[in-house]
Amino acid sequence: MQTTFTISTNGPGLYEFTQEVDDWVEGTGLLTLFIRHTSASLLIQENADPEVQSDLTAYFHRLVPPSDDPSMSYLTHTYEGPDDMPAHIKAALLPVSLSIPVADGRLALGTWQGIYLFEHRRAAHRRQVVAHLSR
Repeated sequence: MQTTFTISTNGPGLYEFTQEVDDWVEGTGLLTLFIRHTSASLLIQENADPEVQSDLTAYFHRLVPPSDDPSMSYLTHTYEGPDDMPAHIKAALLPVSLSIPVADGRLALGTWQGIYLFEHRRAAHRRQVVAHLSR
C-alpha cells in the first residue's frame, strides 16, 4: 500500500504531519516514509513542547549557517542562493527516510513522538513524502 503526502512549507522549521499519516495507515506492518527532496529531512521528534522544534531549527542553523556567512566561504555550490548548499548539508546529516511499526491500524510511536518534515530552505515549498506500508 502506497501514497504520497504533500506538505507545504514556508521557510526553515519542523512541520508535523503525524495525524495525516496516522489517518492513512491500517492493519499491522512496517511503514516506510521517504522524502523526495535533497534539501529537507524527516524526523521523529517530541511534539509536546514547540520549543523543541524551534531549538532544533536554531541549532542546525548555527551548525550549518548560510553560505554568505564568512565561516562557509569554502562552499562552491552557491548559485542557487545562500541557503541551498547548507540545506543539502543538513539533509546529508539528518534522515531522509523513517521506519515506523504499525500495530492494529495505529502508528507505534511513543507518547510525545511526532513525525516531522524538517525544511532547510528559506522559500516556501511543496514537499512530497512517499509512504509505503508493508504487511
